[in-house]
Amino acid sequence: MATKRERKGSEKLCILSFALCVFALASVNVWAADDAYPSRPIRLIVPFAPGGGNDIIARVVGQKLSESWNQQVVVDNRPGAGGNVAGAIAARAAPDGYTLFQYNIANAIAVGLYRRLGYDPARDFAPITLIGSAPFIVVAHTGLPARSLGEFIALAKSQPGRLAYASGGNGSSTHLAAELFRTATGINIVHVPYKGGGPALVDVIAGQVAIYFASVPAALPHVKAGRVRALALTGSRRSKALPDLPTAQEAGVAGYESSAWYGLVVPAKTPAAIVARLNTEIVRLLGLPDVRERLESQGADLVANSPQEFGRHIQSEIAKWARVVKASGARVD
Repeated sequence: MATKRERKGSEKLCILSFALCVFALASVNVWAADDAYPSRPIRLIVPFAPGGGNDIIARVVGQKLSESWNQQVVVDNRPGAGGNVAGAIAARAAPDGYTLFQYNIANAIAVGLYRRLGYDPARDFAPITLIGSAPFIVVAHTGLPARSLGEFIALAKSQPGRLAYASGGNGSSTHLAAELFRTATGINIVHVPYKGGGPALVDVIAGQVAIYFASVPAALPHVKAGRVRALALTGSRRSKALPDLPTAQEAGVAGYESSAWYGLVVPAKTPAAIVARLNTEIVRLLGLPDVRERLESQGADLVANSPQEFGRHIQSEIAKWARVVKASGARVD
């Protein structure tokens, strides 16, 4: 007959064996789920209205991913509050790989700009890859007596506080790109915020304001039609869309660089195997010639990096724009 001590030892062994079996089964289920991914449609949340440059880029990537995996990728446009409506929705989604979010410069800016957010742009997501970046074009009214960026800086210094720049809104990427430029050059120009980039560009064309830091897709038709004058690009290199247009650094603004950017993330705690699978496939798709041609026509410089590299980029951008927001005094509550 088993002793009391032997019975207790046997019970502990049974409990331990049961726990190990449960853990093993759970692990098998997780691995099986990862191996089966994706087994149903994927939602891609875009924080902008349909038809814009970011939306076009998301749809190109989504379509290619859908064709590659034979699963529908549904683009879900959720504009509002500078990308924060979409960010909050994506952050609360299940961490199962079936919700992707087009994380962009506005989400990084939001950390320093808003006192209260419905999500944490720094911690609520697992990076997949930085798709690419796109410089702004410094465009000017054609009647402005400045035909280059250097001439505009000289004009602004000769008339402090007399010239104005437009932006797509207080705290927007176009506002802060201009503020960074203002600080780098030491000029005194007045900020005129608009409710979006469209009205801002219209008033530059009409001569109501002197300059605007516009996106490449929005400004390019007007530049080519002669309705606005392109002074410089804000990126670190020239754009294939406007190869003859110099960068601000080439025009003499040392160290100045400001580009919009966009990548893909998933909710935090998404299994690492799914993140890796998404990264591998999306990076492959971004390397296809037809994809590169389509995205570069939107003014994008493709990057397609690792999750770790994109994560470091996000943290660096959050810190950079927090400093610019503080210096500008911009605040949205």
